[in-house]
Amino acid sequence: MKNAFKDALKAGRPQIGLWLGLANSYSAELLAGAGFDWLLIDGEHAPNNVQTVLTQLQAIAPYPSQPVVRPSWNDPVQIKQLLDVGAQTLLVPMVQNADEARNAVAATRYPPAGIRGVGSALARASRWNRIPDYLHQANDAMCVLVQIETREAMSNLASILDVDGIDGVFIGPADLSADMGFAGNPQHPEVQASIENAIVQIRAAGKAPGILMANEQLAKHYLELGALFVAVGVDTTLLARSAEALAARFGAEKNNMSGSSGVY
Repeated sequence: MKNAFKDALKAGRPQIGLWLGLANSYSAELLAGAGFDWLLIDGEHAPNNVQTVLTQLQAIAPYPSQPVVRPSWNDPVQIKQLLDVGAQTLLVPMVQNADEARNAVAATRYPPAGIRGVGSALARASRWNRIPDYLHQANDAMCVLVQIETREAMSNLASILDVDGIDGVFIGPADLSADMGFAGNPQHPEVQASIENAIVQIRAAGKAPGILMANEQLAKHYLELGALFVAVGVDTTLLARSAEALAARFGAEKNNMSGSSGVY
């Protein structure tokens, strides 16, 4: 078993991604052919469930883009289900400290290394026990990325980075800026300083730093600092802004319902 995304991070190859929030397999497959290294299937803020995650994993599978799945919470039951339908790389939200990071890792490992329940006969992940020796190979193929999104998490970053099995740390700029008192403004100088310091610290610890940033200049800046997995856009935003711009070019902007441009 291999995990191409995990291998790329270990090799220090920057991976450019796109956030998927439309929550359907048709758009996921369309974007899987667009050229991105990875696609984030969002179970936290998009209207996804295990079934819709499954269909998107199936849609992306024939393409080079690698899927990353974000559960709605650091929940071992939910993580077990996502792994069984074939997720190998997880982005676990709102990890505040080393204990929560260890819990995330344990949820992805079969015993005795962790607490993942064994149900491979029912699982797409093992191709219904058609992958030889799956139970003994699966642990090494898992890639665990944890999100730090608050001042508390930032203060605990060093201990989070010490947790075995953490492959990367993702900085959540929207929640971090809100927690710092600058909601909707991740470009505030204090937020930017915190993000930049974290990227350098994560990379120095031998882990992969990641972030979502639709601002092209900032995204490139983070890559220059050493970020290794950077999502540079969101499918819902791309669709909405492109549609609005097309309508405006034909004088239909009077019907534009847009309000705040948002963080992404």
